[in-house]
Amino acid sequence: MTSADRMPISAVLITKNAAHQLADCLASVAFCDEIVVVDSGSDDGTAEIAGRHGARVIQSEWRGFGPQKQFAVDQASHDWVLCIDADERVSEGLQESIREVRGAVSSAPTFSAYRFARRNRFMGRYLRHGEGYPDWSLRLFDRRHARWSDDPVHEKVIAAGAIGTLQGDLLHESAESLETYLAKQNRYSTLAAEEALASGKRATVMHLLFSPLLRFVKFYFLRLGLLDGLPGLVHILVGCGASFFKYAKMLAFQRSGQ
Repeated sequence: MTSADRMPISAVLITKNAAHQLADCLASVAFCDEIVVVDSGSDDGTAEIAGRHGARVIQSEWRGFGPQKQFAVDQASHDWVLCIDADERVSEGLQESIREVRGAVSSAPTFSAYRFARRNRFMGRYLRHGEGYPDWSLRLFDRRHARWSDDPVHEKVIAAGAIGTLQGDLLHESAESLETYLAKQNRYSTLAAEEALASGKRATVMHLLFSPLLRFVKFYFLRLGLLDGLPGLVHILVGCGASFFKYAKMLAFQRSGQ
């Protein structure tokens, strides 16, 4: 199939000091027609690695996750975009599914946005249950009908109309240590607390007590996280802790504001 017979797709990434992860990520999206990398002042060679892999690199200040990803989408040459992170890889199975979606230009796609499963690697193994899988992610979409939310953390793609599902996994190859992961969750819980308060939400002691508990029951028992052994248990408990600290930070702010 020639380039004139298929729908062009731009792979879009945002980066900040991702040199140790970026090469494998970019190799996994080499099948796309264009790669756009929006970098926020990396000083570890990220931009140079991106350039060597044929990416168009744009330097831009940090806006928060949602706004930054939307800015990157806006820089793409094509309306169909595939958004991934530097520590993610598009598996061969998912690549094949995306190639099928491209189809011929004379045959319009059934959907304007597609989701697929993300498989998370944690403590040395891929999780198959709980919060770690399938972790549905909407990352392939027509930007004329979908866009990233403005959330500074836990951003998501908001799409108009029905959403399709693709076979194949997006592999999340995070190589960070548990200490680094915990530190990131602490930052994210602060951002989530600030965002919730800014939107007019208020926390109660009931949120503090029962949100982590219900989260644990959902992902460890109902979503079978217990089958992922120790990594699955730790992954879910960290998520429960992040929920606890989000509400604890909200309560602390509410009390200090009285």
